[in-house]
Amino acid sequence: MLAAAKTPAEADAIRLKLVKDYADNVLKDASDRYHFENPSPLLAGGINVFTKEQLKWIFPENANFPEGREAVWSDFAVQQNFMRILASLTNLTGDPKYKDSAKAQYAYYFAHHQSEGGLLEWGGHRFVDLLTGSAVGMRDSNLPNGAIPTDTPHELKNAFPYYELMYETDPKKTQMFIEAFWNAHIYNWETMETSRHGQFTHPPGPQWDKHVYKNPDPFFETLGLSFLDAGNDLIYAGAMLYKFTGDKGALLWTQRQANNYVKARNPKTHLGAYQFTQAHRQHDPPTDVNAGDFTFSEYGDRAKRQIGPDFPGHLVLEATILFQQQATAIYCDNALMEIQVASTMGEAGKEMVENVRIGMDAFVDYALIPDKNLLRPMLTDGTDLSGYVLKERGYYGPKGHVMEPYTAGPEFMLSYARAFLITGDPKLWTMARSIAQASGLGDIGVTPGKEIKLNMATDNARAEALFSVLDLYKETKVDEYLQLARAIGNNIVKQYYHYGYFTPYDDTLFANINAIEPYALLALEATIKGTPDKVPYFLNGFGFYAGFYRFGEGKSREVSEDFLFRARKSNPNPPAFGAS
Repeated sequence: MLAAAKTPAEADAIRLKLVKDYADNVLKDASDRYHFENPSPLLAGGINVFTKEQLKWIFPENANFPEGREAVWSDFAVQQNFMRILASLTNLTGDPKYKDSAKAQYAYYFAHHQSEGGLLEWGGHRFVDLLTGSAVGMRDSNLPNGAIPTDTPHELKNAFPYYELMYETDPKKTQMFIEAFWNAHIYNWETMETSRHGQFTHPPGPQWDKHVYKNPDPFFETLGLSFLDAGNDLIYAGAMLYKFTGDKGALLWTQRQANNYVKARNPKTHLGAYQFTQAHRQHDPPTDVNAGDFTFSEYGDRAKRQIGPDFPGHLVLEATILFQQQATAIYCDNALMEIQVASTMGEAGKEMVENVRIGMDAFVDYALIPDKNLLRPMLTDGTDLSGYVLKERGYYGPKGHVMEPYTAGPEFMLSYARAFLITGDPKLWTMARSIAQASGLGDIGVTPGKEIKLNMATDNARAEALFSVLDLYKETKVDEYLQLARAIGNNIVKQYYHYGYFTPYDDTLFANINAIEPYALLALEATIKGTPDKVPYFLNGFGFYAGFYRFGEGKSREVSEDFLFRARKSNPNPPAFGAS
């Protein structure tokens, strides 16, 4: 492929063709092959690259399905990168079929999988089974004919739907969804009690003007969990609704929600926060620490229970834990999203950007081990938990698990570089520059475009690194950045393009159609052509699905779809299965 290219322009053409071929493969192999007379436009989320089998979810066995019922997994919330890829291909090639396919899927979902209240049947615990055309849920194990339990909730976590194309497809239905999303996930508007789980029973229509906000102090007890990755999607949705309609109620409540997480930061360090509430203890926990439900939040805040006893005098809550998952949600996902949506808010967006800057600065001060490009696991009061050993099993891991520093990868480089380009804060640039050097990209400069010494022979193949370098090129128009971007793009093809799909390894069994690598290659192509706006802004959204899955011989466990995508010919059963 690329080895045959004699010029950069030839390599550019090859990369674009590979992404086009990839999209064509997905549209063919992932299509509805079960309803010949009237197939839906929806797509299976995973394809076996060797057999073209569509990824199936196997539910636990029951009286109706002794071997476990099979469903073809089609979760539209976990396909939003691919919708952006389809739109980008039309924008770059002029072929309308790609964008038309994406719009047809949104229209179908609105027509067939939107509740009366406005929520869509997608996300963390629901998906559409292409075999039946019906929605199924994570606990779909005891009901016949694919019926979905009424308590299966709505959930989005860093999904960041492609609202621009949704709104272009159907403005009314898009607005209806966003309002329903907020209605379902705000349990108490006076306190903004937020839960990652939303119910489908709320009536339609906006609630913005029907409540008085009392602005409570953080960490009040609630039944729901105010995870930031769920809050991110609420903030993004509210901001997009304001962008589309000018709804000032949506803007006001979006600002309040973003500020809830800022209020929950440690007042001295400015670190955090992944939550702004804490779980209310509804029952005494099981005496058996190995019980399956021992880590559930219904027994109270899980950090307080598992870690708190070892740190008397410190406020230890899920909201004050800053491990890799929480740090990524705060300083990568939230930062990228809020930098983008701030541009929709006019003057009000300046405060959001400033809050992002302050938080990212604090993280550099307390978390970064600069000579090693590592980040410390911490409490948000700055307590370093490197080397801390968990004394008992719990939410944060099994007994004996040791908390260790983790790598500052290109995902942090991207958010810090973008934050610098917006704010000009030199501390943010220092972080991005350090990560770039540690990631094999060379020196990206004392400032963008100044005294650069890039590594054109890099083997870095991370999509986030490519997006970062493209941002620097668009800001400076320094050609060396574009040369480096081409090198990373070529590496992505070499490392990820297998059998017409993008997968981590050449023996990965199932390709995830939501992969970000082809998205990054299209952003490269658009930048080369001088039309970067033809590819939607990259938010690093991905979403997730989690449910109970039968692995054979009656062995079932709740897993996420990511687990299935890690299966390889050389290791069809990833080691995470069966872990505590």
